[in-house]
Amino acid sequence: MNIVPNTIPESPIMQLHDPLIEKMQISVSIKRDDLLHPIIHGNKWRKLKYNLAAFASSDKSELLTFGGPFSNHLYATAAAGKIFKIPTRAIVRGPFLDESNPTIRFARACGMQLHPVSRIDYRQRHDPSYLEQLHTTYPNAYILEEGGTNKAALKGVNELAVSLPEHDYLLCPTGSGGTLAGLITGHTRKQVLGIAVLKEAQYLVPQINALAPQPICDWRLMTNYHDGGYGRFSSSLWEFCQWMYRTHHLPLEPIYSGKMMYALWQLIEQGYFPAGSQIIAVHTGGLQGKDGLRYRQLINAS
Repeated sequence: MNIVPNTIPESPIMQLHDPLIEKMQISVSIKRDDLLHPIIHGNKWRKLKYNLAAFASSDKSELLTFGGPFSNHLYATAAAGKIFKIPTRAIVRGPFLDESNPTIRFARACGMQLHPVSRIDYRQRHDPSYLEQLHTTYPNAYILEEGGTNKAALKGVNELAVSLPEHDYLLCPTGSGGTLAGLITGHTRKQVLGIAVLKEAQYLVPQINALAPQPICDWRLMTNYHDGGYGRFSSSLWEFCQWMYRTHHLPLEPIYSGKMMYALWQLIEQGYFPAGSQIIAVHTGGLQGKDGLRYRQLINAS
């Protein structure tokens, strides 16, 4: 198996021009990691590639990971398995699988073996004794954490941080904390802002500190912009995502990067950033998640 970490060129940076930005005398650019890989989008490729390299150098023969039924990580891991000819399997939050769900259909089409479990069992995914049981049941499996967040993942995100041009503020959506942890250990600018996409996300702070015990810049986890919690969003947020696409040709989904951009816009309106600030927001991809939202009729079909 040949997995070469640096075969994918860097994603482009897009500058936004808007009356609000000009009024506040700042600059805003978007790191378009949604364009980084044609199938394994954004931070999912960043997190996976060094885990794939670690897998390739291990004595394991398959990948095992965890995810909800609409998980971007599940989608990305299944795609990586297909592309690199790696057998994959996933513990899926169930207890039943909807075989019409587009993420489940895609994972099956990629050859991923899916193992639905109850929500109670799924909560054990970080428990050492449960993980030991999985090692016993699947002795040939390289076990990859939910969301792909671990030390190997940080190495890929570090590369994103050091690739960026000069700036004062860097923003990213934050789910499991891996992208934020990677940015604050590969970044030398003023401040990194993680926009938490789930409720009561302060519990992520010690996890981020454990992943990145020696950050090389200031950082903040902003927990008031979750817009209802993980997987939830208001009509105003979705309208904002649609406005961003119509006005700036920036495609967004309302679960991750859409929440980050909505938060960024509110912070700009509130005068959070001093005049002259150079801001970069990382679009972490996940646009395939809109298929699941359409399937559940949470957004329109357009």
